Amino acid sequence: MEAAALQVSPGNEAHLHAFATEALTTAGEVAQQLYLHTSPEFACKKLLAAGETRIFDFARVWRNRERGPLHHPEFTLLEWYRADAPYETLMADCAALLALAAETAGAPALTWRGETADPFAEPERLTLAEAFDRLADIDLLATVEASGATDGPALAAAARGAGVRVAEDDTWADVFSRVLVERVEPFLGMGRPTILCEYPIPEAALARPKPSDPRVAERFELYACGVELANAFGELTDAGEQRRRLLSEMDEKQRVYGERYPLDEDFLAALAQMPQASGAALGFDRLVMLATGASRIEQVLWTPVAETP
Repeated sequence: MEAAALQVSPGNEAHLHAFATEALTTAGEVAQQLYLHTSPEFACKKLLAAGETRIFDFARVWRNRERGPLHHPEFTLLEWYRADAPYETLMADCAALLALAAETAGAPALTWRGETADPFAEPERLTLAEAFDRLADIDLLATVEASGATDGPALAAAARGAGVRVAEDDTWADVFSRVLVERVEPFLGMGRPTILCEYPIPEAALARPKPSDPRVAERFELYACGVELANAFGELTDAGEQRRRLLSEMDEKQRVYGERYPLDEDFLAALAQMPQASGAALGFDRLVMLATGASRIEQVLWTPVAETP
C-alpha cells in the first residue's frame, strides 16, 4: 500500500515534530490544518480494521527538528503489519531484513563509526530491565508499577548514582530517556544485532501490555552498531487506553514545546474494529548506511535537502 502523506494528525508523540501546512479553498481561505505524516501507522491500522491482514508501506515520511548524521527531514520507512501474529514474528522479520540488506550490498558486516555487527548472526534479545541493570546498574522496574505509575525521584536518584545528569524538573520519562541515550544505546548491537524489548508501560506508545507482566509492553527496538534501526509493537487495540496515552503525550508536548497536534478520531474509531496484530517500522536509509559503510544519511539519499549556511 501507499498511505497518503497528508493527514489530519501527524502522530501524537511528545517529542516528534511535524511539518504543517494549510488546505485552502478556491478563494484562498484556510479550510483545514494538515500535516505531513511522521509515519504511515494510523493509515495502516485503519486498513487492518477494514479487513487487510498483511500490509507493508515503503513510505516517505517527514520529521521536523531533526538533522544530523542519522537524521534527515525527509526519509524512508519500511513499515509492515501482520494481523493475528505475535510480535516475536517481527523480530524474525527484522533479522531476515538485516541479512537480506547485507547480502544485496555484498557487505560481510554492518558498520558505523568503526563498530561492526554481523547481519547474519541471530540477534541478542535484551529487555530494558536487563539493559539498565547491566549497563547502568539501575533497577528500572522498581520505579514502575503495574498501573503505569512511576517513581520519578527513585529513578532520578539511581541515574545520578550512575553518573547521569538530572535536572530538578526532570520527569521520570526525561530521566529514562537520558539513561537510555547515554548509558544503554551506544553499547547495543556490537558484534551482532540487539533486540531491545519489553519497554516499561510509560514508554509503551502504541503497544499493548505484556500479559505476563503488566509493568512492560510488547515493544521492541532493533539496534546494530549502536544505531536504532526499527521500532515494533504488539499493537494496542483498546481505543480508550490509546486515547488516554495520546492525550498524555500531547499534554507533555504542550508543556515542553507549547504546541499540540489534534487526535485522528478515525484512527481511534478503527482501533475498536482492529484485529490483534503486530507492526514494525524500519529506517530504510539507516539500514542502507550500515550496509554500505556510509557515515552520513545524505550519502545514501538521491536528493538530500540542502542545508543553508
